[in-house]
Amino acid sequence: MPATPPLRAWAHDAIARIEADFQRSADTHLIPLPLPAFSSRGIDLYLKDESTHPTGSLKHRLARSLFLYALCNGWVREGSTIVESSSGSTAVSEAYFARLLGLPFIAVMPRSTSPEKIAQIEFYGGRCHLVDSATQVYAEARALASQSGGHYMDQFTYAERATDWRGNNNIAESMFSQMARERHPVPRWIVVGAGTGGTSATIGRFVRYQRHATQLCVAEPQGSVFSAYHAGGDATLTGPGSRIEGIGRPRVEPSFIRELVDRMIDVPDAESIAAMRALSALLGRRVGPSTGTNLVGMLTLATQMREAGQSGSLLSLLCDSGERYLPTYHSGDWVERTFGDCAGATRRVAALLA
Repeated sequence: MPATPPLRAWAHDAIARIEADFQRSADTHLIPLPLPAFSSRGIDLYLKDESTHPTGSLKHRLARSLFLYALCNGWVREGSTIVESSSGSTAVSEAYFARLLGLPFIAVMPRSTSPEKIAQIEFYGGRCHLVDSATQVYAEARALASQSGGHYMDQFTYAERATDWRGNNNIAESMFSQMARERHPVPRWIVVGAGTGGTSATIGRFVRYQRHATQLCVAEPQGSVFSAYHAGGDATLTGPGSRIEGIGRPRVEPSFIRELVDRMIDVPDAESIAAMRALSALLGRRVGPSTGTNLVGMLTLATQMREAGQSGSLLSLLCDSGERYLPTYHSGDWVERTFGDCAGATRRVAALLA
């Protein structure tokens, strides 16, 4: 048998390490939501709990896929510096995998990034490179990767293609497998947020490939451009960006595939916060703000189904734990300073739940 080419030997070992790490990790749980106002009418709601990944969020899946994609393309070699434009969970997860492979990692992020998030990245050995504006992160990340002779992961471009959407234990395949013994095993709706657009692309393609009747909804926070892009198709749109961490973007990202999304639901920031709080109380543990956005989307669709006399299941994601947001989204003073009075939104969310 011929010897492995020297340049591939390290990559083979790196892929083996990532696959071994995956094998040591259990799949994430599917949580039914106890909401009698809907279940009594034949409507069941579920959340797939992505907070149980080793790095605590949905982005662990994306980071693993991005590393494998880059390794198999020959873009990452022994000693490569990994650079990413991210101030959020993707950077935390990529720092984890970079440490697993013994590679330097740099996250390019705005100076406004919370000290808690910076500390999480540094915990895994990453370095945070701060810029003045969120619009600068893309060019700065490319420049740093070029200067270091490293690789810019570019989650916003490669998220939609790095994951095998046909199966191979992607998030969509896992969802449908876990739903198999439920009352309505094929969901009527799957609701997700969009940051890169990779999750919605994977789920949308898998649903079509498996020929399911399931429809895909993206719950969209204020300030993001994806909803307007979905409606009109103008890829040059820009906006202020989202204040709900992890989802929404100030520009149209290449990985957001609008044709795969059946419906967009615009969610006011105050309702995302109110739903985050309500769900935290319901589950007895804190969830993050993007999960609140997802819940508002689910409740909106479930209410419309109930009014139309329809039955079926709805499925969404518990994106990450609320513990990482204790000084911010789970702080009453911070929320009031940032979003204002959420009392009206709290009443609206309570009405949807009831």
